[in-house]
Amino acid sequence: MRDCVVVGAGHAGVEAAMSLAHAGKDTVLVTIKLDHIAKMPCNPSIGGPAKGVVVREIDALGGVMPKIADKTALQFKMLNTTKGPGVWNMRVQSDKLEYSKTMKGLCLATENLEVIEDIVEEVICEDDVFKAVRLANHGIIEAKACILTTGTYMASTVMISSDTRSEGPDGDKTTKNLSASLSALGLKLFRLKTGTPPRVLTSSIDFSKTKYEPGADYFLHFSEETKEEEVRPVAEQIPCYLTYTTPETLEIIKENLNRSSMYSGVVKGVGPRYCPSIEDKVVRFADKERHQLFLEPESLSLNTTYVQGFSTSMPRDVQEKMVHSLIGLEKAEIIKYAYAIEYDAIDPLQVKASLELKKIENLFIGGQILGTSGYEEAAGLGLIAGINARRKLDGEQPLILKRDESYIGVMIDDLVTKGTNEPYRLLTSRAEYRLLLRHDNADQRLIQYGYENKLIGEERYQKYLGKMNEIASLKEDLKNEKIAKDSGVNEYLKTLGFENETGSHNGYELLKRPGVSLKELIKYMGVHYEEEIIAQVEIEIKYEGYIEKARKEADRMRKMDNIRLRDDIDYLHLDNLALEARAKLDKIRPASLGQASRISGINPSDIQVLAIYLKQNKL
Repeated sequence: MRDCVVVGAGHAGVEAAMSLAHAGKDTVLVTIKLDHIAKMPCNPSIGGPAKGVVVREIDALGGVMPKIADKTALQFKMLNTTKGPGVWNMRVQSDKLEYSKTMKGLCLATENLEVIEDIVEEVICEDDVFKAVRLANHGIIEAKACILTTGTYMASTVMISSDTRSEGPDGDKTTKNLSASLSALGLKLFRLKTGTPPRVLTSSIDFSKTKYEPGADYFLHFSEETKEEEVRPVAEQIPCYLTYTTPETLEIIKENLNRSSMYSGVVKGVGPRYCPSIEDKVVRFADKERHQLFLEPESLSLNTTYVQGFSTSMPRDVQEKMVHSLIGLEKAEIIKYAYAIEYDAIDPLQVKASLELKKIENLFIGGQILGTSGYEEAAGLGLIAGINARRKLDGEQPLILKRDESYIGVMIDDLVTKGTNEPYRLLTSRAEYRLLLRHDNADQRLIQYGYENKLIGEERYQKYLGKMNEIASLKEDLKNEKIAKDSGVNEYLKTLGFENETGSHNGYELLKRPGVSLKELIKYMGVHYEEEIIAQVEIEIKYEGYIEKARKEADRMRKMDNIRLRDDIDYLHLDNLALEARAKLDKIRPASLGQASRISGINPSDIQVLAIYLKQNKL
């Protein structure tokens, strides 16, 4: 009997399987196609708003996505740098073929991990406990635990207008029987929809009519283990380009709406609100005269460009007209037509915060099958599912990340507490403590968990401890060392509008002044620190008051999260609870008072009733 079988080798499956194997567990990873391990069927990029921080969190927990994203990136960019650090996010333009190829090689070379090319037809359970999976060609694999990470491949249907096909992305096979197997086990499934834009021949685009979009002109990286010489040099990074729809584009779409899969009634599932198709944008934002589109390279091995923001399910002839109406793409040749895809997902309200199913023991869920969208969200869920499957096998309590600890924790809490009826996408606005969940401090928040779960090695952990000592040392230097007025600091302050400065200065207080840069200030202190240390200390000092306020608010919520709710509470007959609260609490079965307070439809008065009940019954 194997320790764990992971079903699906997308971004969630790879993280789940690798985490188990790295922790010494005998793991099987089942994939429909070996060459499609960690495939990018949609956008050729990793990171972005909120998602970039998730990748940093995956790195701090010991995942593999950040390292491979760095090494196969065509361009690096930091977003939102004109705003506060709570919304800074990194994004890389990926070589999608190299990314998948590198991940495949890594999986095949990993000790304790066997990769099998096959389709899982059935999940076998006895008395609501997972026992095995049945494969189409390799028979039955018995295992102590299982993680389902089927992505968009479960009973999937690809749609281009009225042309519908029972297949996965890019013509792959779909797991037709798995949905029926899960339904037979009593699980609730629902249909979701997503889509992808057309790919066009790069050499057929007139880029002179578009806006040049370069990457950052300095070293950026997702993984703390990535060295500058391991990434594409700044001078060799591949640019993206910005273009727009035209009035002609909008007219073509409006005239052919009835031929779109979405508006002709072909689509049954719910699509992503925050990543709509171009026809949906035209309908929802009817007053908008144009929509921006990014032209992104897919791979150095391909002469293709991804038209970001132009997802559609229009028929092929209409897609030709739409593409040719775009600025710079008047003569563009479509290499792959856009399509919509519909698939089965599992209602996340059936899942614990550990990502184990409430109904079936030792069966875990991760990735888009849980109702999410995006490679990064999938990878984060897969990693936590892998960690908790390993912990369950070893008789340990699950790792439950808090909302003030990570975006991954925010995502899981949202899913298992509120559920979703559309593809869930992480946004910075979903995190109430986003100033605590920054790009720069992911290791401070999570590396201890990665280390304790055997995914962060001793060398890296000691390096982290050294970094924390450096941060503390620089803060002490700023507090204790006076900067003499004759050091030149007064001249620097005058350039920022601070006049008539006298005497020596405390660097800690000076740094809180508007416009004062620690990188400049440190020149007058006679000390030396790495740029990374300087940047992080500057954020922590300049935003100290806001950070402290957020921590106090988070502490209050943690106290509620620490008040546990037993699973056998009879909510339906609990006096003084509102009827809606009774139904919601009975369905979701929250693990804590804090989780209960975040359920949609639960009011403060309901929480007060629960608190009184717990006190009276000494629970």
